[in-house]
Amino acid sequence: MSNYYVYILASKRNGTLYIGVTDDILKRMQEHKYGVYEGFSKKYSVHRLVYFEIFEQASDSIKRERQLKEWKRQWKVELIEKHNQQWNELYGILQDMDPDFRRE
Repeated sequence: MSNYYVYILASKRNGTLYIGVTDDILKRMQEHKYGVYEGFSKKYSVHRLVYFEIFEQASDSIKRERQLKEWKRQWKVELIEKHNQQWNELYGILQDMDPDFRRE
């Protein structure tokens, strides 16, 4: 059974934000970090994972992503700071959660 993730990336503390959804968070974060695809996150250097939520159902993750995208910026900042006050990079936490992840 797969998990689904809604995540928020930031260019820096209080910087540009990007909200996305995926079923393979480690792969998706590597794609963001290495600028694999042209688009918003690559153009604005938005690649620091500062927040994420885990869902069992794809439909729930998509619903939550849409909800967050509708939020005012201040609400998003407050959500991030409620769980990650220092805007720390959370990618390492994801790596630690996945026993099959191979560090290069």
